[in-house]
Amino acid sequence: MKRALSDHLQEWISSPTRKPLILRGARQVGKTWLVRDFAKRNQLKLIEVNFERNPEYKQYFSSNDPKIIIGELSLLFNCEIKSENCLIFLDEIQEAGEILAKLRWFSEEMPQLPLVAAGSLLEFTLADHTFSMPVGRVSFKNVEPMGFEEFLLAHGQNKILDEIISWRFGKVFSEAAHQQAQTWFHRYSMVGGMPAIVSADCQGQSPIQCRELQLDLMTAYRSDFAKYSGRMQPNILDSVLRSVAGSIGHKFIYAQAGNGVKQQQAKRALELLVTARLCHLVQYSFGKALPLAAESKDTFRKVVLLDIGLLHALLGTPAMGNFPSPENLSLELRGRMAEQIAAQHLRLVNMEKNTELDLFYWQREGGRPGEVDYLWSHGEKIIPIELKSRSAGSMKSLHQFMFDKKLKLALRCDSNPPSEMEIKMTTTQGNPVEYRLLSIPNYLLWNLNAILKGAMGN
Repeated sequence: MKRALSDHLQEWISSPTRKPLILRGARQVGKTWLVRDFAKRNQLKLIEVNFERNPEYKQYFSSNDPKIIIGELSLLFNCEIKSENCLIFLDEIQEAGEILAKLRWFSEEMPQLPLVAAGSLLEFTLADHTFSMPVGRVSFKNVEPMGFEEFLLAHGQNKILDEIISWRFGKVFSEAAHQQAQTWFHRYSMVGGMPAIVSADCQGQSPIQCRELQLDLMTAYRSDFAKYSGRMQPNILDSVLRSVAGSIGHKFIYAQAGNGVKQQQAKRALELLVTARLCHLVQYSFGKALPLAAESKDTFRKVVLLDIGLLHALLGTPAMGNFPSPENLSLELRGRMAEQIAAQHLRLVNMEKNTELDLFYWQREGGRPGEVDYLWSHGEKIIPIELKSRSAGSMKSLHQFMFDKKLKLALRCDSNPPSEMEIKMTTTQGNPVEYRLLSIPNYLLWNLNAILKGAMGN
C-alpha cells in the first residue's frame, strides 16, 4: 500500500536542515510499516531498535555522545552504520522516554544521519516527562488512519482517483465517475482507514471478517486502558468511549457519559482518551474572526473517534455476506458516519497544510437550536461546512449563521454530484442573506484544499 505520508518522509530526508523525526499517532495507524516501507523504497539499511520488544536495548543509549551510541548499535547489529545508506528507527520510544532527550545530540552533532522515532501512547510520555525535551531540535509528524485517497490507491482504483483529483468547479463531473466514487466511498465508510483492516479488505476477506478485525482492534485498545496515566478505571474509560460513539454529531455532555459515571470522572476519562488519540475533540468557536481557536470555549465540545471502523465496532453495525447498503442503515447512524468521516478527512487536510489538527464547529448558545457542523479556515476566510448524509436537508442554521457572521462563502457536503449556486433568501428570523454555496459529494472532502483554491482563485 502507498501512504500519502511517504511523500512527506521523502521531503524530510531530502531536506538540508533535516532534524530527527518523531512520528506520533495511535496504535495500529501504520507508523512502523511506514518507516519500514520508506527504508525499502529508498534502499536504506534499517537499524530498527524496538524498546517494547527489547527493553534491554536502553543500555546502549547511556552516553550523550552519538558516535558512542552508534558504535554500540554497530556491535549490536553486527554492521557498519553509515549516514549515506542507513536509517535509525527507534520504535516504541514511549518505553524509553528518557532517550528522547538524547535526540538533541544527534541533531547537533550528527545531523547527516537519518533518525526516526515512533511510539504509541507517546503523548503520555511527552506530557509526564521529567527529562529535558530537545525543543527545536526535533521534528514531529502525525500519522492518521488512511483517508479515502489512500483507500482507493490500495484497491488499485487509480482511474476513479484521477477523476476525483482533477475535478474543479466549472468542470463537468461524469455521472459514471460519481456513481463509482459513491460505491467505493460507502465501502470505505464500512471498512475504515486502519491499515491492517484495509489490507484485509484488499486481500478479499469478507465483510464479517473485516468486522471481526475491527472488534479485535477495539479489544486491543481496551487492553491499553491499564497503561493510561492516572490509572482511570477501565470500565469508566469504556463507558465514556461508548458514550462518544453514541453522541457523534452532537454536543458531548459529561453528565450523560454513562450510568454511575460522575461528571469529573467523565471529563478525566475523555482527556485520557484524547491523549491516547482514540478520540478527538471538535471545539466550539464563535466563528467571527481568525484564528478560530481564539474564540473557542471549553463548555461546548463535540467528540469523534480515531476511525470510523471503531464506530462500527462500538455500535455493532451488522455485516454478513455484504456490508449493509446506505438505505438499510438508520438515518441516525448515517449522520454519525458522515460526521466521523468528515472529521478524519479534515484532520488529514490540516496535516497537508502543516497546521495543528484541531477541528471547530459552531452551536447557538441558548434559545432556539442551531448548529454548523464544522468551521474551516482557508487563508483569511472562515468557511462553514454543512454535512448531509443524504441528498437533501434543511440548512436553516447555515443561512442564519451566514447572515450573523456576514460571510459570503459556504460549503455543503452531501451525496449529490458537485454544484454551486448563489443563495438569495430570507432566513427564518426574517433576515435577508446572500452568499455563494459550494456543494461537493462527501467523497471529495479529502481534497478540500485544492477545491477551495480553485474555486476562490488562491
